[in-house]
Amino acid sequence: MIAVLAGGTIALLAGCKPVGPNYNKPGFTAPDTYKETGAPSITPPPNPINGSWKPASPSDGMLRGNWWEVYNDPQLNKLEERIATNNQQLKQAMENYLAVRDQITVVRADLFPRLSAGLGFTHYKQSGNKPLAAPGAHGNYNDLTIGGQATWEPDFWGKIRRQVESARESTQASAADLANVDLLLHSELASDYFQLRGLDSQVQVLKQTVADLEHQLDLTQRRLKGGVATDVDVAQAQTQLETVRAQLVDVGVARAQFEHAIGTLATYNLPDFSIPFSPLDLKLPQVPVGVPSQLLERRPDIASAERQTAAANARIGIAIAAYYPTISLNGTGGFEGTHGGTWLQGPSAFWSLGAQAAELLFDAGQRRALTDQARHQYEAQAAAYKNTIFNAFQDVEDNLSTLRILNEESAVEQRAVASAQHSYDLSNQRYKAGATSYLEVLTAEQALLTNQRTLTDLESRQFAASVQLIRALGGGWDTTQLPK
Repeated sequence: MIAVLAGGTIALLAGCKPVGPNYNKPGFTAPDTYKETGAPSITPPPNPINGSWKPASPSDGMLRGNWWEVYNDPQLNKLEERIATNNQQLKQAMENYLAVRDQITVVRADLFPRLSAGLGFTHYKQSGNKPLAAPGAHGNYNDLTIGGQATWEPDFWGKIRRQVESARESTQASAADLANVDLLLHSELASDYFQLRGLDSQVQVLKQTVADLEHQLDLTQRRLKGGVATDVDVAQAQTQLETVRAQLVDVGVARAQFEHAIGTLATYNLPDFSIPFSPLDLKLPQVPVGVPSQLLERRPDIASAERQTAAANARIGIAIAAYYPTISLNGTGGFEGTHGGTWLQGPSAFWSLGAQAAELLFDAGQRRALTDQARHQYEAQAAAYKNTIFNAFQDVEDNLSTLRILNEESAVEQRAVASAQHSYDLSNQRYKAGATSYLEVLTAEQALLTNQRTLTDLESRQFAASVQLIRALGGGWDTTQLPK
C-alpha cells in the first residue's frame, strides 16, 4: 500500500511545475571588437603587428589547456606543472568545491521517503500489588518487536526541486571559482618567472658594464702614470665602478624574492630550490584575442557570477513555496510478540498509514519579507554579474593597451640604446685621443647603462603584460568545463 501510494504521488509530482520564476540569464550585449585591437600606434613599431596579440575569428587559435606552453620555455613548463599536484591553495579550493558538490546529494535526498527499521526486546516484571491487577495475571513477560517506518513529504510545490537547483548552480559556481584560483596561480607564477629572468638580463648588462668600467679604470690609471690624466679622472672612474657594482648587488634582493615566490607557488622546499641564471632571451608570443563575445564564456569569474545569479533565482522559488501547505505521509508496520514461536506469525503483525497537511495562517508578514528579500538578492547578484563582465572587459582593454604601448616604447628605447652606444664610443675615442675630459666618457657611459636597463625592464614588462592578457582572457578555460 505504501509503494502504491508513493508511486502515484511521484507520478503526480512529475507533472507539477515548481513555484517561482524560471531562470533566464541576464542579458548583455558584447561589443563587436575590442577598442585596443584597432587603436593607432603613436610611434610605428618595427614590425607590422600592433602589439603582441592578434585579432582572431571565433575559435581561431584560441588558447587551450596549458596556455603557458606558448612561451616555449621548458623550465617554466616544469614549474607550472607542479601547481596542479602540489599547490596547497589550489587543493583548498578543490576541497571547498567538493564540499559544495556534496550539498546536492544532501538536498536531493529530501525528494525521497525516509525509511527506518528497528528491532527491540524488553522483559517486563509487573508488581503483584499494583492497583486493579487482574487475578492470576503473569508478573513476568517479554515484548519482542521488529518493524519499520516510512515518512515522506511530497514535493508538490517544487520547494525541494528549487533547493536542488540552487545547490547545483552553487556547485557550478564553486567549480568556476576553483578554475579562477587555478588561473590566478599559474599566471602569478609565470609573471614572477619572467620578471626574475628580466632581472637576470639586467645582471648581464651590469656585469658587462662593470667589466667595461674596470677596463676604463685601468686605462685611466695608466694614463695617470704617463702624465696625461689626473687624479680626478681616476677618482671618477673608481666612483663609477663602485656605483655600478652596488647596483649589481642590489638587483639580487628582488631576484631572491621572486625566486622565493616561485618556489612557494610550485611548493618546493625553499632551502633546496633555486633557479639558474637565465637572462630573458625568449621571443614574445602573439596572444590570440578572439572576439569580445567569447569573453563571457572564457572567464571563470564571469561564469561563477552567472551561476550564482541562477542559484539566487532558484531561492525565490524556495521562498514562494512557503505560502503553500506542508503535506506529509507516514506509515509503520512490523511484528510484535511475547516469545519467538509466535513473533513472526500473521496475528503478530501490526501496521498503520496516515497523512497530514498543515498551513501557516499568520506570520506577521514574514513570508512576504523573505520572498522580497530573495528577489532583491537575485537583482543584486544579477548586477554583480554584469559588473564582473564590465570589469573583465576593462581588464582585457588595459592589458591590450599596456602591450601596445610597451611595444612602441621598446622600439623607441632600442633606438635610444643604439644612440647612447654610439655616443659612448665617440666619447671614449675622444678621451683616448686627449680631445676631452674623462667626465664626458662617464656621462656617456651612465646614459648608456640607464637606457640598457630601461630596455631590459621593458622586455620583462612586456612578458608580464602578455601573461596578464592571457589571464584576462581566461587562459585556456571555457564554460564547457563546468560540471554538468
